[in-house]
Amino acid sequence: MTVALAALVPGALLGWLVYEAVGGSGGSSGAVGPASPSVTSAASSTSGSSVRTAAPPATRSGSGSPDAKAPSRKPDAPAPTGSGPLKGKVVVIDPGHNPGNFQHAAEINRQVDIGTNRKECDTTGTSTNAGYTEARFTLDVAHRLRAILERQGATVKLTRDADGPAWGPCVDERARIGNTARADAAISIHADGAAEGDRGYHVILPGSVHAGAADTRPITGPSRDLGTRIAGTFLRVTGEPPSNYLGAGTGLVTRTDLGGLNLSTVPKVFIECGNMRDSKDAALLTSGAWRQKAAQGISEGIVSFLRRS
Repeated sequence: MTVALAALVPGALLGWLVYEAVGGSGGSSGAVGPASPSVTSAASSTSGSSVRTAAPPATRSGSGSPDAKAPSRKPDAPAPTGSGPLKGKVVVIDPGHNPGNFQHAAEINRQVDIGTNRKECDTTGTSTNAGYTEARFTLDVAHRLRAILERQGATVKLTRDADGPAWGPCVDERARIGNTARADAAISIHADGAAEGDRGYHVILPGSVHAGAADTRPITGPSRDLGTRIAGTFLRVTGEPPSNYLGAGTGLVTRTDLGGLNLSTVPKVFIECGNMRDSKDAALLTSGAWRQKAAQGISEGIVSFLRRS
């Protein structure tokens, strides 16, 4: 989770200035600054979210029932064939975790090779204090994002969907799905589980890894480009501030301990859209209207990347 020192100071200033320019919508509980050491050391889970203990899925949606449903289609319905500006482009969306992981502890605790070492197949993810789960959030945003990108002609594949397996897939399989699809861009969607008062989004970039089955060297440059674009458009569209506990205000974090990034052979990033355990962020994450903004912000960064000269 290191970012080169030379990039941190100007990056932090830029992130904060951009945030101020858009009005600081829903501002953080304190000034954006360096990451808290205690939180930084904890943020090392397989999924990309901070280590956390999540409650089992609640029978209700939590602190904010969805006020708009994500676009959906029947499992056997063919993907739309678009003719827009993204025709011929392939995007893989990886909705973090799975609601069924809670009931499959043995399966998701199985160790898999991520190149640098071995880690759990997957984790349960986190939830708001009222029980709205990260797995449910990520799939909702993924559906919204898919609909936006398909309208522009992209071919979109999800690593999991509501009609899929009851748990997983494992992080190595999530990476493999993007690789097999030869995706032009891939993104893993998450929400964090840090302490109250820690809020904001951050985009996780793959660091340079060349060990075992992992070799990210060909994708670190394009992935940073993809992630930087997404960070900028996510901020502009949602008004969510850059994380005040990771990334020193840049909204960007580099990591080498995530199998979903280490094993990718295509440009790929993770996004932590906010902190589910912070009351201000939770109010946004449980809003269907805000989740639509999140999908729009992510899509604009992806489109910018795919249409770059």
